[in-house]
Amino acid sequence: MRRIRPRRSPAIPLLLLAWSGAAAVLWLWWRNTPAVSGASGWAVNAGRMTGLLAGYAVALVIVQMARVPALERRVGSDRVTRWHATSGRYALLLTAAHVGLTLYGYALQAGTGLVAQTVSVVTRYPDMAEAAAGTLLLFLTGLLSAGPLRRRMRYELWYYLHLLTYAAVFLAFWHQLSTGAEFAGDPAARTAWSALYGAAGVLLLWYRVLVPLRLNLRHRMRVDSVVPEAPGVVSVLIRGRRLHRLGAEAGQFFRWRFLTRGLWWTANPYSLSAPPRPDLLRITVKAVGGHSAALAALPPGTRLWAEGPYGALTAARRSGGSGGKVLLLAGGAGITPLRALFETLPGAPGDLTLLYRARTAEELALRAELEEIADRRGAHLLYAVNGPDGRRPAISARTLRKLLPDIDRHDVYLCGPPGLAEESYAALREAGVPDRRIHHESFAF
Repeated sequence: MRRIRPRRSPAIPLLLLAWSGAAAVLWLWWRNTPAVSGASGWAVNAGRMTGLLAGYAVALVIVQMARVPALERRVGSDRVTRWHATSGRYALLLTAAHVGLTLYGYALQAGTGLVAQTVSVVTRYPDMAEAAAGTLLLFLTGLLSAGPLRRRMRYELWYYLHLLTYAAVFLAFWHQLSTGAEFAGDPAARTAWSALYGAAGVLLLWYRVLVPLRLNLRHRMRVDSVVPEAPGVVSVLIRGRRLHRLGAEAGQFFRWRFLTRGLWWTANPYSLSAPPRPDLLRITVKAVGGHSAALAALPPGTRLWAEGPYGALTAARRSGGSGGKVLLLAGGAGITPLRALFETLPGAPGDLTLLYRARTAEELALRAELEEIADRRGAHLLYAVNGPDGRRPAISARTLRKLLPDIDRHDVYLCGPPGLAEESYAALREAGVPDRRIHHESFAF
């Protein structure tokens, strides 16, 4: 039997494409710069280079905000979110360097002070007043996304303030064409740059506005019922039209906006906790904040707005070289996507194991369902629950090898709180599980 090679990460060609684009941007500067001389010339041209790279990074930020299915489903929403954060930091740093270097170089050329030169550029150059306003907005959104401030803000408030990025990009875009030396006298370069931003804008409009609008008009989803599962945990059953045409898979999630008082203005990600059916979807939610706690009181018939499906924690992530053996390692609310996978992942009896971590036996949500699935499929179901004295069982490399002596031959799906995920990942690597066989998705957006 031919051994199937592990699937190559789709992130690699995308990263190569992104860096190739950055190289093309630098070539654009090289093509339009015959010579550089003097301190002022070097400063101005360094400003030009950082400005071009900042503009390119901003275009990447927009694409990464667009929730393009090819990225969300193949790369993973959590990884795309990290890319977005990294691209945003690069954009801010490059923008700061562009502004500082350009103004310093112009001040040297004019023989004036930096403040006077700044006032002159903003008030006399075309589109620069708008660019200055856009730059300030960009730095404001970056400041609000910094760790200390972000942690003190409600997610919903941060989310809506973060949308100021769109206004910042619109205001700052036009000065690139009117004052950028690479574009002012080069129609081909202007067309290519406009096409880059136009394509990013079209992706944003299509996937953030038009596709969700079509989805919700077509499927018209409503809350059917709310079922308690464990202390602080409820399942929300959702009915709608032709739900099988959503293309959702076990392990994926949607962003849900419940159109009722107090909930309509925010959309939160919740995973499907059961395989999707033609007439029914189910999410299972643990109360960890105001939004999730409020779902327990949802009245039947509540309309909702959904976006998705998103996520790459699906059966397609399996490497194919593990002989079919799979370990699902869940903690807390992370049980929801893994419960759906526990039912649907193909495999022979004995090849599927679910290890479920919880503080107490009462917190084991969906326990009866999990045990029924395990019995029906001949799968292994293991619990890691704190002892009577509150002592927490360690998920170590030694423990994993004892439970599964051939752990290194397993694909592992990992979903849970950040602390558990980091601890379990380190233990799995120490136990010999290759990185390519550890599939993890986080919802800490």
